[in-house]
Amino acid sequence: MASRAAVILDVDGTLVDSNDAHARAWVDAFAEAGIAVAFDNVRRAIGMGGDKLMPQVSGIEEASDLGARISTRRGDIFKRRYLHGLEPFPRTRDLVERFKADGFVLAVASSAQEDELDPLLERAGVADLLPRRTSSDDAEHSKPDPDIVRAAIEEAGCASARTIMLGDTAYDVAAARRAGIQIVAVECGGWTREALAGAVAVYRDPADLLEHYGESPFGRR
Repeated sequence: MASRAAVILDVDGTLVDSNDAHARAWVDAFAEAGIAVAFDNVRRAIGMGGDKLMPQVSGIEEASDLGARISTRRGDIFKRRYLHGLEPFPRTRDLVERFKADGFVLAVASSAQEDELDPLLERAGVADLLPRRTSSDDAEHSKPDPDIVRAAIEEAGCASARTIMLGDTAYDVAAARRAGIQIVAVECGGWTREALAGAVAVYRDPADLLEHYGESPFGRR
């Protein structure tokens, strides 16, 4: 009998349409601190952890006093201004249910902070289907470093050769490949097919993946 296979799931931009909201929360938090950052630059960095995003878009280290204040304020702004308006991508729950029906062990590998992850999964409509979760709090280094993905693989308890990730950014692709697993990508997070090079397959969104599930890397397992 073949060993069980796993699917490692990113959340933001993959299951729930939240990447723009995260970027706006960062821009708002920087602005409150008197620092102007370009939305497009921040948006391009969504998918990294704050430890990498902050110095990239502003030159400020998250570990500094100012960086810590901005990061904390961003979390408050995101939860109060933006979280309640988020929606899952079409057929997100149907896709996760298909993974479960096919016997995949499911685990989450998200750059979100732990206190944001549960509400994001609730907004995605899949919190009850995904008990195994790893967040930025479970990793020393955020994506595109592989720490979060490796933690999710360990949580799933399946061999790397039997594990596929689903993500939406070039940072997900890099993290999965560095962790030694394949990744399927979706474009709904705002990255183009070309920018997601390195993924074994690319689909528009969860609905498109579900429509072509049989011939996808998941359906061929």
